[in-house]
Amino acid sequence: MCFLAQCLWLVRLNLSGSEPESPELAAELYRRAESGLTQWHGGPVAGTPGVDGAAASTAGPYQDAFDIYHSPLWYLIASSPFLLAPHTLPGTPLWFVMARVSYLIFGLLLGAALWYVSRRLYGNAGGYIALILYCFSPAILRSSALWFAEPEIGAAWGAFGAVFTAIAVAHTLYAPRGVVIWNWRRILLLGVALTLAVGSQFSLAILIPIALAFKLYLAPTRRAAIAIWAASCGVTLFLLLSAYEFNLKQFWAGLHHAEFFGITWHAFRMPSAYQRVLLQLGQSSPALVIAVPAALFVYVMWRRVRYFGNTAPLLVALGMLAMAIGSPHYPGLGFQLIALPFLFVFVAGLSADLLETRHRSLVQACVWGILGAGSIWNLFELAQLSYRR
Repeated sequence: MCFLAQCLWLVRLNLSGSEPESPELAAELYRRAESGLTQWHGGPVAGTPGVDGAAASTAGPYQDAFDIYHSPLWYLIASSPFLLAPHTLPGTPLWFVMARVSYLIFGLLLGAALWYVSRRLYGNAGGYIALILYCFSPAILRSSALWFAEPEIGAAWGAFGAVFTAIAVAHTLYAPRGVVIWNWRRILLLGVALTLAVGSQFSLAILIPIALAFKLYLAPTRRAAIAIWAASCGVTLFLLLSAYEFNLKQFWAGLHHAEFFGITWHAFRMPSAYQRVLLQLGQSSPALVIAVPAALFVYVMWRRVRYFGNTAPLLVALGMLAMAIGSPHYPGLGFQLIALPFLFVFVAGLSADLLETRHRSLVQACVWGILGAGSIWNLFELAQLSYRR
């Protein structure tokens, strides 16, 4: 509820004109919703050439009138709230709020998933630490409320769900049950998570081999792990194809133009690329400026905490940050946002482990001091926004 209240505060400021939305972002928001609605009502597939050869939407980078970063699912999600009120006039307060409903829901669901995973891995202490970091993260709040930010929170939720659902499915293979039949719910869940991630950002197709790697590492029988992974990929393919209205020609053309691996390799030789990511990471969650270096120091120096539950989120976060460094332009910011929930889980895990030592009182004071300071700073900045012009 605290997270939702902060998001609604940002929406209110945009709506009241205290912090008006830039014309470019407002126009892009309108085009995105309009393209999705056009497809919902039987028009051209969003993000692809229209019937007359024109683009069904002009938002985002295009190549031959194809959106190279997003599938039609990205547009359909943006426009889905308007199906409940199809006669809402653009520019009205109701239209303004409805354009953000999907992303507010995604933000809440990602927070719930983060709490569930952290609590299962590290107990109540780890769950609360991860949840507080999430609820007071400026980047998460901005993306959920579309506060001068791209709508990447759906991709973040899909990526988080894909990784930890793959891990969960691998663990269930130790039970003496029928493998594929018993896991059909998790297969479907993994397929939906991958669809949401890849459909929101084509370059997140990298999660497909990552999910397979975790399953092969954890599963007792690799044949069963591969079978479940293949079934989940089949669900993903079916759902993505449905976003193209089962038009195989448009589907393959969209995949042909998609930017799946837009890494600029010389960016890794530029110190400014690393400085940019570190600076934006600090702005995304000021608490991580202290928490991540401290957690990394403990991880390196203390062998006891180098187990899979801590290592997996760290590896995924580092991989996403590496992709952000190699993508100095869009979708680099998307990778950085996706790394945040995994960093929250990693910090929560290390903190929970430290709280079990004989230095519990000192660790508890440090952890809650950092969390409290970050939360108060974020609330103070939100309050100050209403006084700015």
